[in-house]
Amino acid sequence: MPSSLLLEVPALADFNKAWAELTDWLCLLDRVIKSQKVTVGDLDDINDMIIKQKATLQDLEQRRPQLDELITAAQNLKNKTANQEARTIITDRIEKIQSQWDEVQGRLQNRRQQLHEMLKDSTQWLEAKQEAEQVLEQAKAKLESWKEISYTVDALKKQNAELKQFSKELRQWQINVDVANDMALKLLRDYSTDDTRKVQLVTDNINTTWATINKRVSEREAALEAALRLLQQFYLDLEKFLAWLTEAETTANVLQDATRKERILEDAKGVRELMKQWQDLQTEIEAHTDIFHNLDENGQKILRSLEGSDDAALLQRRLDNMNFRWSELRKKSLNIRSHLEASSDQWKRLHLSLQELLAWLQLKEDELKQQAPIGGDLPTVQKQNDTHRTFKRELKAKEPVIMSALETVRIFLTEQPLEGLEKLCQEPRELSPEERAQNVTRLLRKQADEVKTEWDKLNLRSADWQKKIDEALERLQELQEAIDELDLKLRQAEVFKGSWQPVGDLLIDSLQDHLEKVKAYQAELAPLKDNVNHVNDLAHRFPSSDIQLSQYNINCLEDLNTRWKLLKVAIDERIRQLHDAHRDFGPTSQHFLSTSVQGPWERAISPNKVPYYINHETQTTCWDHPKMTELYQSLADLNNVRFSAYRTAMKLRRLQKALCLDLLSLSAACDALDQHNLKQNDQPMDILQIINCLTTIYDRLEQEHNNLVNVPLCVDMCLNWLLNVYDTGRTGRIRVLSFKTGVISLCKAHLEDKYRYLFKQVASSTGFCDQRRLGLLLHDSIQIPRQLGEVASFGGSNIEPSVRSCFQFANNKPEIEAALFLDWMRLEPQSMVWLPVLHRVAAAETAKHQAKCNICKECPIIGFRYRSLKHFNYDICQSCFFSGRVAKGHKMHYPMVEYCTPTTSGEDVRDFAKVLKNKFRTKRYFAKHPRMGYLPVQTVLEGDNMETLAEMENSNGSYLNDSISPNESIDDEHLLIQHYCQSLNQESPLSQPRSPAQILISLESEERGELERILADLEEENRNLQAEYDRLKQQHDHKGLSPLPSPPEMMPISPQSPRDAELIAEAKLLRQHKGRLEARMQILEDHNKQLESQLHRLRQLLEQPQADAKVNGATLSSPSTSLQRSDSSQPMLLRVVGSQTSETMGEDDLLNPPQDTSTGLEEVMEQLNNSFPSTRGHNVGSLFHMADDLGRAMETLVTVMTDDKVLE
Repeated sequence: MPSSLLLEVPALADFNKAWAELTDWLCLLDRVIKSQKVTVGDLDDINDMIIKQKATLQDLEQRRPQLDELITAAQNLKNKTANQEARTIITDRIEKIQSQWDEVQGRLQNRRQQLHEMLKDSTQWLEAKQEAEQVLEQAKAKLESWKEISYTVDALKKQNAELKQFSKELRQWQINVDVANDMALKLLRDYSTDDTRKVQLVTDNINTTWATINKRVSEREAALEAALRLLQQFYLDLEKFLAWLTEAETTANVLQDATRKERILEDAKGVRELMKQWQDLQTEIEAHTDIFHNLDENGQKILRSLEGSDDAALLQRRLDNMNFRWSELRKKSLNIRSHLEASSDQWKRLHLSLQELLAWLQLKEDELKQQAPIGGDLPTVQKQNDTHRTFKRELKAKEPVIMSALETVRIFLTEQPLEGLEKLCQEPRELSPEERAQNVTRLLRKQADEVKTEWDKLNLRSADWQKKIDEALERLQELQEAIDELDLKLRQAEVFKGSWQPVGDLLIDSLQDHLEKVKAYQAELAPLKDNVNHVNDLAHRFPSSDIQLSQYNINCLEDLNTRWKLLKVAIDERIRQLHDAHRDFGPTSQHFLSTSVQGPWERAISPNKVPYYINHETQTTCWDHPKMTELYQSLADLNNVRFSAYRTAMKLRRLQKALCLDLLSLSAACDALDQHNLKQNDQPMDILQIINCLTTIYDRLEQEHNNLVNVPLCVDMCLNWLLNVYDTGRTGRIRVLSFKTGVISLCKAHLEDKYRYLFKQVASSTGFCDQRRLGLLLHDSIQIPRQLGEVASFGGSNIEPSVRSCFQFANNKPEIEAALFLDWMRLEPQSMVWLPVLHRVAAAETAKHQAKCNICKECPIIGFRYRSLKHFNYDICQSCFFSGRVAKGHKMHYPMVEYCTPTTSGEDVRDFAKVLKNKFRTKRYFAKHPRMGYLPVQTVLEGDNMETLAEMENSNGSYLNDSISPNESIDDEHLLIQHYCQSLNQESPLSQPRSPAQILISLESEERGELERILADLEEENRNLQAEYDRLKQQHDHKGLSPLPSPPEMMPISPQSPRDAELIAEAKLLRQHKGRLEARMQILEDHNKQLESQLHRLRQLLEQPQADAKVNGATLSSPSTSLQRSDSSQPMLLRVVGSQTSETMGEDDLLNPPQDTSTGLEEVMEQLNNSFPSTRGHNVGSLFHMADDLGRAMETLVTVMTDDKVLE
């Protein structure tokens, strides 16, 4: 909006601010609604979100009056302004915010309706899912109950009937699965913007399980059909094979008889014919070998099914008969061949046969070697196992051939005599017949032995290889099962990880819940590490067994380990992110306070959690909040209030309103403190504890005063103020008592209720309080005006005089109770007077008095009303009174009464009587009967001990009221300067003196008697000081004491050395006196500096031209700060501090010769005497010279005392 419009229509600024706040809140609410996702199918999550939506709708309805007020304000602005551009902007903004409001409200209502529908659909889906899971469990139980397939007709029929019944049940159960799938699809389709991963995962699991069940049913059905076919075909094949076997046996018998005929071997043609018939028979035998093995294998299966029955025994006999006949047939075939080969070349055929066997054995040996090594994965080893089973089957088939050949050779060598061998072996001719026979025998026997050896070796190696394959299969199977189990668990964990929302999208309130869930899941995954270690251990065992895992298995292992590591890293990172988010954005963080500042400012946090503020425009940082800086700058406007108690109270009131503590009741504050268990007052509080407690306080205030409290801003401002008061070094810690004192002092409560609460915090369990604890309370309390630079007006930071005053009021009891403390606080002690004045300022804000100010003519008077008790019908408003303005004829020292509430008729009559009495009293009466509006405490020139209270007089009449008004006290060395200022400020503009001469005339006519009394008091003080100095000097010279030794050199006290005991006691007193003198000297030095500054300003004021003179005397104080503001701007109350004489000698007198300091002190006393002559007849015009002399005298006194300190 153009700044020109804001200047033209100032009310637009407030409208824009309210409109911007409501718009920002609606935008934030809209973002929250969009970010609120629920897990579809999770009833608890959906119900929680419904509750949150309901609360959000209620919050929206609670803010409806704010929208209505904004619309009403906009209509009023449009009616009041004639600027068409402003009217257009207002209309556009109202239409925009109404549209935004309706949109957010509609989205909320739609979302709430959607959540209710989602809850209904999710409930139905969960019921359907439960039913589907139940039928799946029943189906899996059925599958587990299935027995191995039996190869009997009755068993197969029964199993087939059971399978058909189960298939029928599956078709019925399919309806439950379909219903669950339909409901899941509806959820996935209708609520795709929410988290549907749970529904998808459950649905996939159900469908996968259902598909597995159907697959197993189909496989079972096929297996039963195959078994039935096998059973039906087995007996037919068996009969057919037995019939062939009978024919083959007949043929073998015929051939065997033919080969045994005499001289058959000599007929070469007949042998060839018989050999041809044998080959045909052998071919048929080999063709029926597979049929025999299949029949034998299937027969064994059927036998296992028929175990224990008569059919089993019958079948067993038939199978045994078949095996026996098969073996006999093969043996007959081999014998026939042996007989047919028993010719003249028989040994050669035997030799060739053995060579063939050796070649075959070598071939199989090579084939067995080629099967090595063991494969590195389960499919490869299973394939190797199948290959080796075929290999063993070949060995088994070859075994009769090898055994027959070896038997034939053995028989041949046994039956043939050497003569026959001679004939068989004709060459070489040079060998003898015996040698030739021996060579043939040796050759055949050697070959037979080689065949036997190689055959045994091959069988042993085959068995060893089978053993390795079996071991590898078992271990690889175990590894594969472990890999599958680990992979399943990792996939489930990865699905859970995939359901994580980005941390930035999570609601702040849900961070802790998410963190706990992830930690709980991390604990659940801890056993998964054992699975990973188990898989790795299984994999590491293979190299020791000469088994190298395949690349596929190696890749699987690497993938599983990588996934496990990534999963752990992801969980740790998730926990770290949630921890950081919870720390930075959670309930214990300070993130919500970042909105307390706006650009170009940024809120930052130091390592000890103390906030500071960065101005990116000027590239500077500061500890104070920008709003707090503005507030402190605005407090400088109150520096023109002349009376520090009111000045301090008005600053605190403005601070109280800025921090919204004027809305905080004492009971609410106590509840918040108790809620955070802040009971140990000596314990420190860190920044987070302070923020948490303040947040609780301001959250409650926001609920009670929605439009008045900005929680982040108030928390940050209040934290800033508490640190400024109690932690100026920004250590990040303050005591619990300090926190309570600060908050309770500025909260909304009755004054005595605050007193009672604060006293209770420092009282013991018995309800009594000693000096130390009371000192802690007063110390924390005085820090509040100290932070505003006003502590000097309330007795300074030293709280010992106040503690002493309280306990003297209680007759020096060691402990006081609450009643005595309240009585003392009702007297409004000087160190605490700002607190009751704050309450009166707050009460007077809305007070309206039906009277007219005699100076500015304001009517009615708003705020404080000051009624004169010297003149009838004379009233002053608080603005004129605080600025020191008076009307002609009324003096500042005249008594007045203050009202913070409208007067009653009784108070009017009472004041009339007082005015009537005061009409007959002179100024001297008011000087002799002063009234003080507070209980003064000794702060300067303290006496010997804490138990003595300084004599304090009031030299001026004070204004009185129903609750005595406080006035500031000033020190005696400021007295003359105060009267100079009074002379400049008390007259009206028409009677303002025009020159220094007129000032002197005014002083001479109006203040002569007052100044004479002050001069007399100062002369008396001078004489007392001189007398005490002379007495101390004489006492020192009379005793003739030498400097005391240092404490380590002193002798212990004993009954035999009373002189030493006296010296030690006196030294202790002197040290105490020295400490008091040093404190007194420091205070005098500070006061002297203030005196010089005030004298300098006074001279400047008197020397400036007439036109520069100010009526209200505002030039006497600096508007920028109140820290150096003097009490000279308060003419209503003067104070003279009486000195007290000490009965002990100063330590300086004992440690140093008296003549070292006597000269300086004598010069000071002489200067004081010269400054205030005893004659009273001088003209008042000499006051300026007296003031200069007084300043020089005080400077000399301070210099002398400082030199004494250096000499020590």
